[in-house]
Parts: sequence; C-alpha cells; structure tokens
Amino acid sequence: MHGIAVGSRQRIDLETWERRASFELFRNFTEPYHGVCLRVDCTATYRYAKEHRLSVFLSLLHRSLVAAHEVEHFRTRLVDGTVWRYDTIHGGSAVGRENGTIGFGHYPFRQGLEDFVREGTVELERVRGRDDMERYPDANLIRFSVLPWFDFTSISHAREFTREDSAPRITFGKITDANGRCTMPVSIHVHHALVDGLHVAQFVERFEEAMGAPDAVFP
Repeated sequence: MHGIAVGSRQRIDLETWERRASFELFRNFTEPYHGVCLRVDCTATYRYAKEHRLSVFLSLLHRSLVAAHEVEHFRTRLVDGTVWRYDTIHGGSAVGRENGTIGFGHYPFRQGLEDFVREGTVELERVRGRDDMERYPDANLIRFSVLPWFDFTSISHAREFTREDSAPRITFGKITDANGRCTMPVSIHVHHALVDGLHVAQFVERFEEAMGAPDAVFP
C-alpha cells in the first residue's frame, strides 16, 4: 500500500450543520446503511477502456470517484464520533487471486483516468502477489467490489457492526452489451447519518456524466 495520503479535511460543526437532526437520529442505528441497486449506461467508458487497453474495472472506479468528489456528502465521514469533510477520497476494492482468495487493493485518486488506471494496475498486481489482507487505516475511502458474473438486482454486504465505519460501498455487476449500448447493475450503500437518497441521486447523475466523457477532467 503506497502513495495514499489522508490530505486535508474540515471538521463539521454539528451545532450549525443542517443535517444535525438526521445525524443524531441515524448515527446509532444498529444498521445505519441504506442502499439502492440500479442499471447505468457505461458505454463510453467501457469502449474507451477497451480501445486504450485499460482495465475496465479501474476505469469505471475512477469515474465513480470523479462523481464522488462532486457530491460533498460522499466525502463526509464519521471518525471517532466527529464528522469530517475530506477534500480527497480514494478507492479501495477486493482483488481476486489465482488461488480463489481475495486481498484488498488501494488506489490513490488522480484526476486523469489513464494516470489513475496505470497506477491502479500496478497495485492490482502487487496485491495478487501477496497472501494477506491489508486494510486501509483511514476513512477517506470508498469501498468497491465487482461481481462480473452477475446481472444482479439486489445485494448485501458483510459488516462488522461494532466497528465505526461510514465509507460508501459501491459494487459493479456484469456488463451487458445490447442494441449498441453497454449497461451494468450498480449497487450503492451509504451511511444514513451522512447521506440521504437525494445525495445518492446526485451522485448517480454525476457518475453517468463522468462515464459519458471518459477522457474529460472534471474540476
């Protein structure tokens, strides 16, 4: 695990935060996560990755991180009972190995897709060559998974309820090519004390915009 820094973050004043009531309601729920599954059009990014011989998964992951940076609630985390808004969010994912086990890969965010995928590919190979499960120690992460075998319509995640965790979980499913368009199921699970359905909708809108312009660098 190399090159990932926490970077700058701002502490949110709960006394003046507009989400204070929602935060106080949901923060101590036994299961504070809520989620949706939906189908998205990934045609442009899929074809861009294939044409440039890039990892499709890492390309999609990058466009998801681009979207997350444009929705501040996806950059907000609960750490030791305090709410923080991070300037930069990185990616992490399960990585399959030849022996059927998995490890965890961690990918520093880069604005350019090809730079991100190039570095991420090195990380994938590094993790595949290990036999442990490294955990990223900080909160400024989105946890990704990919289930390329399934055109799923619902999904659940393993969770350790005694451990404080507020990172979003995003899963990509099987890509289907039909009538000239590529689509895939995506699941998005978020901590309700920090993120509402409206913010998930904003994220999805920006994710689709980013996938439609894979070579664009968004501010």
